[in-house]
Amino acid sequence: MTEVVERTEVLSPEPARALGALLDVPVPDLAREGLPLLWHWFYLLERPAQADLGPDGHPVRNCVPAPPGPGRRRMWAGGRVRTRGVLRCGQPATRRTRVASVADKQGRSGPLTFVTVEHLISQGGRVVVEERQDIVYRPAAGSLPAVSAGEVVPAGPGEWAIEVTPTLLFRFSALTYNAHRIHYDRDYARDVEGYPGLLTHGPLQALAMAEAARALGIGGEVDFTYRLVSPLFDHQGLITSASKEPDGVTTAVRDLYGRQTATGQLRGVA
Repeated sequence: MTEVVERTEVLSPEPARALGALLDVPVPDLAREGLPLLWHWFYLLERPAQADLGPDGHPVRNCVPAPPGPGRRRMWAGGRVRTRGVLRCGQPATRRTRVASVADKQGRSGPLTFVTVEHLISQGGRVVVEERQDIVYRPAAGSLPAVSAGEVVPAGPGEWAIEVTPTLLFRFSALTYNAHRIHYDRDYARDVEGYPGLLTHGPLQALAMAEAARALGIGGEVDFTYRLVSPLFDHQGLITSASKEPDGVTTAVRDLYGRQTATGQLRGVA
């Protein structure tokens, strides 16, 4: 039987206010309007013991999901979030987490393990957020190929540029209690995992897309599907956009040179 991990806490306004200050985005009336899309990521966090962390900063035991083997590199590949209401601060909420599926495949760099994690967040006796997170574990060996920079493509109309700095990445990691060293330890990211810079969080890119949609006035009950299509590093910046379509909203993230790194689709929930 699949293990289900449950955590309950009263949602405090402080994490939401901290996020608003970090990204310079408006914070709504948290008791009445509730948390914007994806802001639940700063609540109901697992806080593993230091002894349970592996060399990369991620927990290796007493966690969901547990890595499929020693030395595997963890990457956030995408996910889907469906809201069925709003999460309000000042009230208790409960998150139930389980591994929904595990699949082993052979990639160009070796064996890959795809893990889907399911979260259900309830408040007031009903499920308010349904979420699926897609995680990929890859072999430790090998470096990512270098990406040529090219000409800078400035942010245009309808785009939002976020200045990605080591400080921003560190503070985002702190808000999510994420100790993965690829986001704040440049020596480790370069010398151990073979990255050309600090890796910009996949959740930060997804959040930027959700915020771009919120700036268009998109809210209420939505179904948000997103994919991380290419790694994004701190020296490459982050520019996001959202555009209304007949059946919803299309969102994306690109780097300073026009290379797309994430995509998203928002649809209303019937």
